[in-house]
Amino acid sequence: MSTVMTEPPKASTQPGRAPGLVQPPQTPRTPKAQTTKAERRAQQEAQRAAKAAAKDQGGNVPAQKSKGNATPRNKTTFDKQNPNSKDPPSGPSKSSSAAPTVSSADKSTASQSRNLRIFSHFADPNIPASVPEKNKGVIHPAVTQLALQFSRFRICGANARCIATLSAFKTVIQDYSTPSNTTLSRHLMTHLSPQITHLVSARPMSVTMGNAIRQLKLDISGSDIDLPEQDAKDALCQKIDDYIRDRIIMADEVIQESATSKIKDGDVILTYARSSVIEKVLLSAHKSGKRFSVIVIDSRPLLEGKVLLKRLTSTTPPIPCTYALLPALPSVINEATTVLLGAHSLHSNGAVYSRAGTAMVAMMAKQNSVPVMVCCETYKFSDTVMLDGFGKNELAPSKFSDFPVEAKSNLQVLNPLYDLTPPSTITVVVTEVGLIPPTSISSIPLALGKTNL
Repeated sequence: MSTVMTEPPKASTQPGRAPGLVQPPQTPRTPKAQTTKAERRAQQEAQRAAKAAAKDQGGNVPAQKSKGNATPRNKTTFDKQNPNSKDPPSGPSKSSSAAPTVSSADKSTASQSRNLRIFSHFADPNIPASVPEKNKGVIHPAVTQLALQFSRFRICGANARCIATLSAFKTVIQDYSTPSNTTLSRHLMTHLSPQITHLVSARPMSVTMGNAIRQLKLDISGSDIDLPEQDAKDALCQKIDDYIRDRIIMADEVIQESATSKIKDGDVILTYARSSVIEKVLLSAHKSGKRFSVIVIDSRPLLEGKVLLKRLTSTTPPIPCTYALLPALPSVINEATTVLLGAHSLHSNGAVYSRAGTAMVAMMAKQNSVPVMVCCETYKFSDTVMLDGFGKNELAPSKFSDFPVEAKSNLQVLNPLYDLTPPSTITVVVTEVGLIPPTSISSIPLALGKTNL
């Protein structure tokens, strides 16, 4: 009997392999085609362009699942045109032609939004077409009419807007009826909130309006709950009248006396735009028999100085006036002996927030050693600190701009209404509590016997 012996398979001695296992023969791998640096860069740029185009049209670019599934988009095109070339082709590739295109209107809108991003937080006047559905029956007609006047700039100026707001609220309070199971001191503040919101939607609230509304709410919360409803409403309306008389009308009269005493015969007073306080000061000085001349500096878009010029020249005898636009300021600043400026608000660091262009007038006056007096009521004081006019501002409506802009042009006209005058350019601030240097503006609440306004 013969025995056939077979040789057992040899164990693998290759490092990293399990001993005793037979490895099947390996097929040689095909070397991976290498792409040049220029080809990889062109591929990445084409992918970014496709994603950006899809994002502009609101589409989504599907993410690639794995790196191995990604096929080079431009490699085939390079090889067909010139296999030895390392530069991308000059013509469009298939991937770029297949990418979604962006319309010219979308590009224009995106370009404008990028260019105006620094001004996107500026408040733009909005004309309320109608009262919102949820507030119908809540917004008083007097408030609706006032909002339209604000948005159309029929009422301009911090004092005029504050007086108009308080007068409208007097009408709202008189027409108000307290619901059952509640008190006037609690429910009236809830009733006024949508009225205030509607006014702010038409045009941003000024510092003067904010201080007056804050005082009104304080008076409402402190009203006697035992008073009859009509007596309580009459008491609130009387407090509104007292606020207008004491903080605005009487304050302006005191400011007139203080500022008029600084005007001498032969003086040349330079003022900017139109301030109701400055107008009263100049008319009061002229009425007292002083002989002086006025230089009215004005600027677009509102050109408020024309109204002031008309008021000053309508006196008997008329006040000698010179009217010039803001670019002509360096030519006339040397003739001025005093600069009188108004203010929209006064901040605790001494800065004055006023009509755009005021800062340029004050800086030019300081450079030429001309004293600058700012006439401002104390109810315009704000305990905030402002460092520039870009953190908070307001844009004038486009209807005030006569700059020719084509419909398809990317150009937009920006007209900020206010700027910030640094305290270093102001000589003194004339208030009803006296003449205060800009460095002591924060002491105004103490001068009024209050910790805040």
